[in-house]
Amino acid sequence: MQLANRLNELPPYLFVDIKKKIAARQAMGEDIISFTIGDPDSPTPPHIIEGICKEVYNPANHRYPETGGLLELRQAIALWYERRFGVILNSDEEILPLIGSKEGIGHMALCFIEHGDVALVPDPGYPVYFTSTIMAGGTPHFMPLKEENDFLPDFAAIPERIARKAKLLWLNYPNNPTGAIADLDFFENAVHFARHHDLAVCHDAPYTEVAFDGYKPPSFMQAPGAKEVGVEFHSLSKTYRMTGWRIGMVVGNAQMIDALFRVKSNLDSGIPQAIQQAAIKALRGSQDCIAEYNGVLQQRRDKLIKALNEIGLKAKTPKAAFYIWAKIPEGYTSIGFTEKLLDEAGIAVTPGIGYGKEGDGYIRFSLTLADDRLDEGINRLSTWRGRNR
Repeated sequence: MQLANRLNELPPYLFVDIKKKIAARQAMGEDIISFTIGDPDSPTPPHIIEGICKEVYNPANHRYPETGGLLELRQAIALWYERRFGVILNSDEEILPLIGSKEGIGHMALCFIEHGDVALVPDPGYPVYFTSTIMAGGTPHFMPLKEENDFLPDFAAIPERIARKAKLLWLNYPNNPTGAIADLDFFENAVHFARHHDLAVCHDAPYTEVAFDGYKPPSFMQAPGAKEVGVEFHSLSKTYRMTGWRIGMVVGNAQMIDALFRVKSNLDSGIPQAIQQAAIKALRGSQDCIAEYNGVLQQRRDKLIKALNEIGLKAKTPKAAFYIWAKIPEGYTSIGFTEKLLDEAGIAVTPGIGYGKEGDGYIRFSLTLADDRLDEGINRLSTWRGRNR
């Protein structure tokens, strides 16, 4: 048996390895407090659950769904985008529901990347941007996200020979893992860069609704000309705490949407319709659940930021996303410091290097753990720091 060579180029998926390490420690009886996975700890809101429960009994939802999703769902997505961002979308040509945004992100490379092609990928960044490029036979070119540049890529620093070969540009704001944000001026610059180099922009935007202190993150689709050069991936996972239901969407350029539809129609059979009906209920119903959970996250953010800065880990207060990107003391790698926290304090965090080499020197904390566990984690950090002074 001989496996495809492309598998040898793929690193182990970051969170699978982390989960294994945590499980091994727990199997030995250790109580590990995990700040790792960005998976909301609060359940899906009751009105959405009620919608799913009702729809699973409908025989029409027991059959194969359509790859393109229900028209009513596409219309609900269009209405949500208009209401939230003032963006008008054609529900027939500019919207495609996804089995979670990760699925669409992974498949988009198959629409554009061939052997020798380049995708421009943020570093640090969500690993699927570069792994999907590799699986499609292409080469990722990493754009450094530096703290001194507010974790925004410097388009002018991309070599011209690379920009000419590039087919895709990946962006993600509010950003995972750094919590950085981008304004419309940045998105307009991205549109200009894409036009100049004839490449497609893919903006990953699952955290636009996870925001604090009255901040409202913009959509890439609000930038003039965005729809001419790119698409935006979004998700109900973070917005409505629906990570386990696997439903998201991509919107924007009709040609790119059609290309992804053609790939998907050959590889999957669509989203279960009961889940699509629940998504409609989420998008059309009361949005109060978003603000309520953001309030909880903001309180956790403030507690953890205070604690981290008190023990000497430098972390800026993020305006959006539910992560804190903390700079570790000099002399440590992110892996080494992560292992030290796990061994000495029973605390699991995500090493920054798991998001790219520019992430070394940082660790990521997620705010999606129960308040009592957060408080215990903060207490352990304080005690651990006291022992290590």
